[in-house]
Amino acid sequence: MSGSCVDGADMSQDLIRRYWDCAKARDWDGFAATLHPEVEYRVPQTRERIRGIAPYVAFNATYPGDWTLDIVRLLADGDQAVSEIAFHVEQQTMSGICFFTLQDGLIRRIEDWWPEPYAAPPRAVAMERY
Repeated sequence: MSGSCVDGADMSQDLIRRYWDCAKARDWDGFAATLHPEVEYRVPQTRERIRGIAPYVAFNATYPGDWTLDIVRLLADGDQAVSEIAFHVEQQTMSGICFFTLQDGLIRRIEDWWPEPYAAPPRAVAMERY
């Protein structure tokens, strides 16, 4: 792998880490500074979308409850990144998975998924529960 690829991945990873760190600290100016002017946030499961920095920051700043988050996993490669977070609100912890598209060193697009646990169907072969 060339040095420029590593540097690009490191820069992308640093940007996403800063995004989450600012969200956790409720540093909304710092959070906004990670976003491209034409940022687009999508939640495919509910078909919701937010466009623009101000509306997206307001959405996050006014999220109800006393929440916090922890980064579980973060992978980046050039202009793409994915993170898994543990989102804690009240007595509940949820898993969140975000796919990021970066442009000009900023977050241009966020696709946010919130998978929920479910009962697996019966399986006869090779599967065990943990």
